[in-house]
Amino acid sequence: MSDMEQIILIGHGSPRKEANNIEVIGNLLHNTIHPGCAKQCVRVSYLQFGEPDIAETIRICSESGSKRIILHPFFLSPGMHVTKDIPAMVDQARMQYPGIEFIYSDPLGLHEHLVKIVIDRIRSATFRVPEDIERRSFEIIEDEEDLSGIPPDQQPIVTRVIHATADFEFKKTLVFHPEAITHGIAALRAGKDILTDVEMVKTGINKKLLSSWGGRVICNLPERNNTPLPPGVTRSEIGIERALKENNNIGIIAIGNAPTALLKTIELLNNSLGGPLVVGVPVGFVKALESKSLLAAQSFPFITNLSRKGGSPVAVAIVNALLKMAHEVQV
Repeated sequence: MSDMEQIILIGHGSPRKEANNIEVIGNLLHNTIHPGCAKQCVRVSYLQFGEPDIAETIRICSESGSKRIILHPFFLSPGMHVTKDIPAMVDQARMQYPGIEFIYSDPLGLHEHLVKIVIDRIRSATFRVPEDIERRSFEIIEDEEDLSGIPPDQQPIVTRVIHATADFEFKKTLVFHPEAITHGIAALRAGKDILTDVEMVKTGINKKLLSSWGGRVICNLPERNNTPLPPGVTRSEIGIERALKENNNIGIIAIGNAPTALLKTIELLNNSLGGPLVVGVPVGFVKALESKSLLAAQSFPFITNLSRKGGSPVAVAIVNALLKMAHEVQV
């Protein structure tokens, strides 16, 4: 598309305001055909009940300097609106704006890709419980990404992280210590506790599975109060340090938010060989990648990812994958 060309996506419109939502489709269309563009190359309008209407949207396009306007009726079939009402409006616009080229496209119509959408909707209708949705999500991941090159013991973790983030990049960035998975599973089955840097990670971990071996999830963040923290020290790293001093039953440390907590963990473990498994995946632009790169150089068991991405959902996904693997080993 050139700067002088715009697309108008036309919806029918409904008295129910929440039904007038084709802006979402417009944004998806724009991002697909013009990724990264900040201009309004794609606009939406409504035949009735919604705003802006078609005439107003054409006026806005003309005033923005458009020399070519493509109008697409976002309708399923070529009924009266598509074949008469909207074309009449386009003809009127051609007379009103003779310097603009107007192109009117066919509606969605009987296109072969609609069959795929129908199949997808039918399949989705059968997934009414979380287990079914999760299973279908994993099937989609397997269909869309080849994970065969990943070691079999790592595949459940990689798949669950992709499922939690909808981001296939983790296939390339996740890094595992050679003994990470066996060490983590052994710790879980031995009833070891899991220490987290923030409550969000603690909340997401499957405590029902963990409790079957007697383990607990611990987040030892100090309470927010008027007592000032030492200069340059975060609540997360204080929580990690206190917990490791007070609890000798910690088998996994899961850090999804605070790079400072991960750096403190590395400092405290000091390359020990028999310590907890460290799942370190903090997210951010400051110290996140640096802390994970340092973790990847340690001799104690770890799971991390070498990118700025990460976060609590990633830490939770890794731990829950280990819990399920530990349960399957037990069964």
